[in-house]
Amino acid sequence: MSGGKLNIYKRVRLEKPRLLLGFSGWMDSGEVSTGVVKQLVKRLGAEKMGEIESEGFYLQSFPGSMEVTALFRPHVKIEDGQITSFETARNDFFCSEEHNLILFSGREPNLNWGEFADCIFRLCSELGVEMIYFIGSVAGLVPHTREPRILCSVSDSKVKEVFADYGLKFTNYEGPASIVTYLSANANKHGLGMASLVAAVPAYIQGNNPKCIESVTRVVAGLLGVHIELDTMRNVSDAFEKKLNDV
Repeated sequence: MSGGKLNIYKRVRLEKPRLLLGFSGWMDSGEVSTGVVKQLVKRLGAEKMGEIESEGFYLQSFPGSMEVTALFRPHVKIEDGQITSFETARNDFFCSEEHNLILFSGREPNLNWGEFADCIFRLCSELGVEMIYFIGSVAGLVPHTREPRILCSVSDSKVKEVFADYGLKFTNYEGPASIVTYLSANANKHGLGMASLVAAVPAYIQGNNPKCIESVTRVVAGLLGVHIELDTMRNVSDAFEKKLNDV
């Protein structure tokens, strides 16, 4: 199946599957958004089944300092004078038929949000998805010694009633929106429900945060009703916290 910039190249057998989204970019502090999806793909044995082509959705450069424009440019690796890799944005779908779950890992688009969202909504329509989840993370004034606090926003009151039973705190926010907000605001038009779960993680820790990734993966797995082995992640998390405590 394919259409426009959505390519689905693996047939899957699913019954009203769930879709979990993770995006790099604005709401990926500690690499929690992409890290949780990566861990679930690995531990559920999910296989790649499709993609959204990147052309037309991203700025390749931006006026300003080198530090600013570097955020938009493709990533290149040169070894001994030879280009060994040239990476542009990827937006990949993975599927675990056993767990009736579709996982998406991508980069938040800079341009053409409507077309990008249509690719996701069309996949939902073709595969019978009725519920979309997003997992994200933002830098906050929270210590590394505590579990990250998760805030929730939903597409409509019916979804809110369901998530109220999980004891999650609902978001109060006014400010710049993201592609996730756009998707949630338009989900009802496509007969979908959507919940956005955003973890507040320590702002003073830069880069990958194994402790928060492990903690949020545990929460998301519980919400989705999937069982995964977390001992290895817990060991890495404990070692990471010990290093932070020593510092």
